[in-house]
Formats: sequence, C-alpha cells, structure tokens
Amino acid sequence: MLDTTSLTAAVDRFADRLRAAPQSRLRRGAAAEALALARELSVRAQRLEAPGEEPRIMPDAGVFAVADQLTVAAEDLAEALRTAPSVGELDEAVRSVERVARRVTL
Repeated sequence: MLDTTSLTAAVDRFADRLRAAPQSRLRRGAAAEALALARELSVRAQRLEAPGEEPRIMPDAGVFAVADQLTVAAEDLAEALRTAPSVGELDEAVRSVERVARRVTL
C-alpha cells in the first residue's frame, strides 16, 4: 500500500494557513490559487478512479470553503492512490501542493 502521508500533511499545513488567513488576503488571490489546486487534485483522483471518463470540475464554493475543498480533494486523491498506487502521481501532487503553498502569500 502506498503511504500518502506526505500529500495529506502538505495539504493540511496549507489548509490551516488558509483557514487562518484574513478575508482580504483570500480575496486577493489566495483562495483562487487554492481552488485551482483543489481542482487539480480532484481531477487527478477522478482519472485514477475512472480512467477514460470525463472528470467533473469542483465548483467554487467561496473563499471560506476553499480550505475544506482542498482537504477533500487531497483525501480523495490519497484514497485513489491507495487503490491504484502511483509513486509518480503522488510525488507530482506533493510538488504541486508545495509549489502553490510557497507562492501564495497569507
């Protein structure tokens, strides 16, 4: 079984920062960056779970929900990776999370 702790830990750290951020910072782009990341992780999970099917795009539930959306998307991807292990996919996802977390100013 693939250990996805690196992914969930990276997302948890970033999501905690998002939850603690003021609304003004979220609205200045942090929430949009996080939503784009959540959508990316969600699409990755769906492609592992249902190859060949068109992935559904996660809706925008607002700046205050984006941390939870990111967490859910990461958990979905972690579960998909447990059933269809791909170290490369896991490493790419962790790098994406870390890259966005560094880029976003909170």
